[in-house]
Amino acid sequence: MREHVAEHVERHGEQRAVRRAAHHSLHTGRRPGESGTRAAILDAARQEFGGVGFDRATIRGIAALAAVDPALVHHYFGTKDELFDAALQLPMRADEIVPQVLAGDPDGLGERAVRTLLAIWEDEQRQTVFRAMIRSAASNEQAAAMIREIITRQIIGPIAQALAMPNAELRANLVGSQIMGLMMVRFITKLEPLASATVDEVVAAVAPTIQRYLVGEITG
Repeated sequence: MREHVAEHVERHGEQRAVRRAAHHSLHTGRRPGESGTRAAILDAARQEFGGVGFDRATIRGIAALAAVDPALVHHYFGTKDELFDAALQLPMRADEIVPQVLAGDPDGLGERAVRTLLAIWEDEQRQTVFRAMIRSAASNEQAAAMIREIITRQIIGPIAQALAMPNAELRANLVGSQIMGLMMVRFITKLEPLASATVDEVVAAVAPTIQRYLVGEITG
């Protein structure tokens, strides 16, 4: 409730902040936002959502990280929910990942899946987005829905369906649970020694389980 009140109060200052930015642009010859304000806000939002999760993140805190007036955050993105959605756009193309995993020897499916996803997560910018999603998912349904969409429906689901194995949906869920757990431990809680293990070590340990979930026996 306090967050909604604070955002309501901040919104009253939006026009004044935008007028100040517009006045500044008359003297600099640039329109507001051309200097990277929007990008700075998005970067700050990813840091804030990744650091404290959706519920504890505030527009004021994000504005402080971006070094802008909170009213400008509202001006560019509207509500905190809308900012969250903009900041956490899918940082990869699922239509490129799925063929990459499916290509090659079926016996290497698990290894390719784990190695491909690790390569994506190890990228610092993408990791920031995923960290924000995972931290927020514990308390925010929007974030949880994003993760379900990405992991089980856009990536693992199509892979499981393409393999034409029985219980494809269950297989996708099992793979998703393994992947989510790996992401949480390696990049959020940073539990050692898994957090600092090499990619090859992680692949060797996790790939056989993913392989079984995709094409092995999963029912008693």
